[in-house]
Amino acid sequence: MTIFIILFITTCFLSYANGANDNFKGVATLFGSGTTNYKRAITWATMTTLAGSVCSIFLAEKLLKNFTGKGLVPVEITTSPEFLAAVAMGAGLTVLFTALRGLPISTTHSLVGGLVGSGIMAVGSQVNFSFIGKTFFIPLLLSPFIAVCLAYIVYLTLRSIRNYFGITKEWCACIGETNEFVPVSNMPVEQAINFTQTIDANIDTETNCQLHYTGNFLGINLQKLLDIGHYISAGMVSFARGLNDTPKIVALLIAIQGLSIKLGMLAVAIGMAIGGLLNARRIAETMGKKITPMSHGQGFAANLVTGFMVIFASRLGVPVSTTHVSVGSLFGIGLITGKANKRVVSEILISWLLTLPVAALLSAISYWLFIL
Repeated sequence: MTIFIILFITTCFLSYANGANDNFKGVATLFGSGTTNYKRAITWATMTTLAGSVCSIFLAEKLLKNFTGKGLVPVEITTSPEFLAAVAMGAGLTVLFTALRGLPISTTHSLVGGLVGSGIMAVGSQVNFSFIGKTFFIPLLLSPFIAVCLAYIVYLTLRSIRNYFGITKEWCACIGETNEFVPVSNMPVEQAINFTQTIDANIDTETNCQLHYTGNFLGINLQKLLDIGHYISAGMVSFARGLNDTPKIVALLIAIQGLSIKLGMLAVAIGMAIGGLLNARRIAETMGKKITPMSHGQGFAANLVTGFMVIFASRLGVPVSTTHVSVGSLFGIGLITGKANKRVVSEILISWLLTLPVAALLSAISYWLFIL
């Protein structure tokens, strides 16, 4: 009975870590483009992710099967609570640590590492590595590159449409009084500095000013229309993430006899929500501000790509990473504008490379501790 309680706790811990690292990714462009503030963005992310979690029980059955370990290790191991608890612990520790460091990594990738590490400890050479490559690695490797290309195409298409219809951009100018130091000669040193006030105009396209779109469509201000579309697209990404990630985590609870899948979904959804509300700030700064500066339209384009890819993959049972797709979309926008922060992207790529081996090692250690 004790190991079943441990399995439930470690799975809830993984859910919390997932929320901390992943919940903000869908709304990062809302925050990064200045469409809304952090508090409103994380609230919207929590609501829409929760909705995706609830719907996942009806729309993502294939993912539920993939992450039980069936096909990777012998069937008798996939129902072992020690094996599943070790997977949850190793993946959870990896995801939470990187969230606290502000590095957006893939929970999917961590779970794969956990399955491999625990599987090796449990059955050694009986782990089916060909199953891993076919089911997990190919989608995880290809998805960020596809996202970069799609973001590139989608943004250029939207920009061409905007130019075709004569929709223009406008920048605000920041004008006000500033204090200037004026040196005064032939005075004691302590009195030799004076102030004068001048009128100053400043235009800063990245920090002090906001880009807006002018004009109307069907009597609605285009900027307001874009903001509404941006909110919807961000909600779509968060919904897709809840749809895609919840069954992967709930799959670990299947071994608990008497615990319904619906109750498992509820526990995972609550854990994800709490993790996002309490520990998503550093991920928000990385995803929203550090990968690339973005305008409202650029953020909207990136979200369209991310939402489409993740929902489409979830429906097909393909375990793509929302993180990989989202970062790929933002980087694709940054390549077009020439403002992508390649140093930050390099750090993220390194963390992706380390995710699987670190999660595998932590899961292997956890399995060894659980069977002592």
